[in-house]
Amino acid sequence: MESPSYQDFCLKPFTTRSNRKALIQISNTLIPYGLLWWLMLQATEISLWFTPPFLIILSLFSLRSFSLMHDCGHGSLFETPRLNRIFGFLFGVINAVPQLSWSIDHAYHHKTNGDWERYRGVADFLSLDEFLNLSRNEQRIYTTIHHPLMALPGGFYYLAIKPRLDLLVGLVTPKNRMWGSREEFNDLCLSNFFSLIGVVCLGSWIGFGLFLSLYSIILCLTASSLIYVFYVQHIFENSYANPSKGWSPIRGALEGSSLLILPPLLQWFTANIGFHNIHHLCERIPNYNLKACHQRNQHLLRNVPTLRLESMLECSKFVLWDPSNASLTTIP
Repeated sequence: MESPSYQDFCLKPFTTRSNRKALIQISNTLIPYGLLWWLMLQATEISLWFTPPFLIILSLFSLRSFSLMHDCGHGSLFETPRLNRIFGFLFGVINAVPQLSWSIDHAYHHKTNGDWERYRGVADFLSLDEFLNLSRNEQRIYTTIHHPLMALPGGFYYLAIKPRLDLLVGLVTPKNRMWGSREEFNDLCLSNFFSLIGVVCLGSWIGFGLFLSLYSIILCLTASSLIYVFYVQHIFENSYANPSKGWSPIRGALEGSSLLILPPLLQWFTANIGFHNIHHLCERIPNYNLKACHQRNQHLLRNVPTLRLESMLECSKFVLWDPSNASLTTIP
């Protein structure tokens, strides 16, 4: 069956953004996030054993704030670029990640989705031939790095360490700088500065050891959840993984992105990002319109890859790209 074209989809009516809806989403995220932090700190005065439920729920709100930051980066949450920029920066500080740099990198992913010659997925996959040409020890290292459990330390590195390391490396060795413009550099500095101010203020208030321990656990849980969700939205059996020659953006969106069916509560915490085919067809659609847009175009989405929560772990075995078959494959 021939894939539908962009013109077949009804997308434009759903790109309408609402400042009111955006502010409601932000208040529904930040107010509970702050309240839960306060309640958790009260609970720690009784016993640290009361903190695990708070940490899990806080990581979910942190995940939602990251998803809203993602929308701001696409300019799809608020009506104006200025508001998207302000609140995107704020959500970036909450999750200790400079929003502008992240959004620029994410935009490249959208521009190349399904073109595995230019973009090697969430974990910089090797091709099958590249893997087979590695030494036995190098193959073991690659296999270990791409194990599902590595999402925990990898996620912590991604949020807690990498933004600071990128700035330091770029300042010490300019040829390795990660920013491409003065605006991006300023955002990187300001985001790190405000994150540091937050750590100093809260650490002075409740104790640096306690705050850093709790915040690190939240970041670790948040980042690993992000990695898993983003992973299965593009890495799955029969995912569209074409070389640059003959690459089709429409097939990249429809066949290189999955429809992730989540329970309603998790769908809310991920800000509807499970409707990923629609998101890749038009990233200007705000998250609060994605579901309606999906339902409006459901007759054109019958054959898109569909995943559920229980099938997510199965996707983790696809860690190599096979250019000869234009597909993802497992380690031999």
